[in-house]
Amino acid sequence: MSITSGDELVSVVYVSRATADVGDDTLRDILTESRENNAQSGVTGVLLYRDGQFVQVLEGPRDSVQSLVATITADPRHGDIRIVLDEPIDERQFGDWTMEFRPVATPQAALPEGFHDTFDDLDAAESPDRAARAVHDIGLWVKARTPRG
Repeated sequence: MSITSGDELVSVVYVSRATADVGDDTLRDILTESRENNAQSGVTGVLLYRDGQFVQVLEGPRDSVQSLVATITADPRHGDIRIVLDEPIDERQFGDWTMEFRPVATPQAALPEGFHDTFDDLDAAESPDRAARAVHDIGLWVKARTPRG
């Protein structure tokens, strides 16, 4: 992990595998706890879940995000945790949400030529540029599905 101390605003994205079946009750518990803790620590973000895989974008002061990543790493519900992006940011992409959640359906058929699966992009990402593009795609996807009110 490349997280270091500091008060700078950062965005950290990790992927992990659930260590057990995750049902609606478990997801509800994770979200309730996350939203309460994140509101207290100034962290915002989004959590995506699909077929036992979590993708989470965390934004906030580096010290707060670092502490949260340590907590998640120690959480027995997560395994195979991998940080795919850790970078300073000027402004939050998910500043309106202490923790937005989106379940993501698995494609049931092969994707047409020209389309890609962002989960696969993150999972296979070996370069920061590819991970950054995938995170940007996540941001657009989440915001496009958020009701305006």
